[in-house]
Amino acid sequence: MTSTNTPAQVAPVQPIADDEIDLRQLVAALIRQKKLIAGVAGTAVLLSGLYAFTRDPVWQGESQIVLENQDSGAGFAQLAASNPILANLAGASGGGGSQLETEVTVLESPSVLKPTFDFVKARKAQQGEDTSKWSFTAWRDGNLDIELEKGTSVLNITYRDTDPDLVLPVIKRITSDYQRYSGRDRQRGLTQGVSYLEKQVLTLRTKADLSMRKAQAYALTHELGLQDGMPAASTANSAGTSVEANRGQVQQRVNALEQQLISARRARNRTVFQAPQLEANSELFSQLQTLESNLQQKQSLLNPNDDSIRRLQRQRQNLIAYINQQTIGLLEGELITAQSQLSSLNRPRDVVLKHRELVRTALRDEKTLAELEIQLQTLQLEQARQTEPWELISTPTLLDTPVAPRKKRMVALGLLAGLVLGSGAALVIDRRTGLVFSEDELKTAVPAPLLERLSLDSSLEWPSTLQLMAQGPLKNAQSIGLVPVGQPDSFAVQQFQNQLKKACVAREIEASQDLVKTRDCDTQLLLIQPGYVSRKQLAQLNQSLALQGTPIAGWVLLDPTMEAG
Repeated sequence: MTSTNTPAQVAPVQPIADDEIDLRQLVAALIRQKKLIAGVAGTAVLLSGLYAFTRDPVWQGESQIVLENQDSGAGFAQLAASNPILANLAGASGGGGSQLETEVTVLESPSVLKPTFDFVKARKAQQGEDTSKWSFTAWRDGNLDIELEKGTSVLNITYRDTDPDLVLPVIKRITSDYQRYSGRDRQRGLTQGVSYLEKQVLTLRTKADLSMRKAQAYALTHELGLQDGMPAASTANSAGTSVEANRGQVQQRVNALEQQLISARRARNRTVFQAPQLEANSELFSQLQTLESNLQQKQSLLNPNDDSIRRLQRQRQNLIAYINQQTIGLLEGELITAQSQLSSLNRPRDVVLKHRELVRTALRDEKTLAELEIQLQTLQLEQARQTEPWELISTPTLLDTPVAPRKKRMVALGLLAGLVLGSGAALVIDRRTGLVFSEDELKTAVPAPLLERLSLDSSLEWPSTLQLMAQGPLKNAQSIGLVPVGQPDSFAVQQFQNQLKKACVAREIEASQDLVKTRDCDTQLLLIQPGYVSRKQLAQLNQSLALQGTPIAGWVLLDPTMEAG
């Protein structure tokens, strides 16, 4: 047979992306490996069930404590606000979040829990359990939960143990130990605070008396009042015993008189200057009013240049000048008196500053002494109250049923872990086989178009499909090379070959996986079954087809999963 074909170029094949994820392929791979997944999951369920049913039951006890003292007095709260250092010393630093966290830390510390740990360790040793490798931290973290209720000062204490007879005694010991610890700590803090304040009050009382005596002696020596050493706001509200305040008032009066004198001298004989603090001369003002009245009457009847009008105007000016001169004389007398008074009130600046410093020191010492005495009384009252910074609001309770092991939960987690591990192993094993199951991957890997999908379960429909193929893509080929790729079903390949021969009457059909035997054919037809060809075989096929050069009509997919039409 002579071939009339020219070698055809094989289309370049896009590389297969191993890292692309197709959910459909993942699901198909899991279905293919369902036996493996079921085996792994079943084993995990069996192991988790054995573990859950062989463990000793764990019992749990609970109790609640209020860490904040709700009955603290108002004075103690004020002490905490005004003197935080002293309040911390006395154990009254408030009920804030940091204080509550401190209380929780104290309750979890070995200083409180170590006796309870030793008690549990001794009981376990009596029961024959090896406790030589026990550690306090491991016991506390594994058996004990101490945490604050969110948004409150309520502390939840939970203890778990495999011995139900040991749970309640342990919780009672914890609350009892904390009671002793907190009471001892608070009482010691209050005692220290009272002792400290008593010493400070005694020392400061002597100091305050001495500073007050110094201030009073200095004031008497320099004729100063106590108010002269006080701040300006206190002096303004005083009853006027301050020399400095009096001097300030007199100085203001001198300044006012000087301004009035300037205004009176400027007035001259033009206008009458009236000082508010001076009593007006009624006789002179009566004469001025009479002149004003006569002048207005003359001006309404006579010419402005009339001699009588000019005479009245001169009399008016002279009278105004005389009134102003009297006013000036009175103001000058008052000014002289005020200046003399101001001179008598003046003190040297150094004297005033020294007196003010002494008074401030005395007042500061008195104020500090008063505050310390109040704080001392507050601590003494708190010391007498004998309160505790905690309150047991629920009695220790043992739950009716064990809290562990949670058998259903363990089995469910075992099943979930088995499914995850089984699925992972299935995907790894399926990938390592190298077989191609995806039609999309085959389309990418095969350098030819897909002509048809044939169902292995409906071979009766093949003749019509192959007839169309013989009259279509294979129409001009007198010889056809049928190339099975991979290891497809041999019976299906033989059946396909027979049906193709019937459709291609008088044509030569060469069926072989050896491309050397099919290279002389006019065209080639690839036959592929998913799951029976590997990626390595597809890569080798592409290389061989590129070297062979014989045209490829396309490829047919033998799909065992496709339903019959």
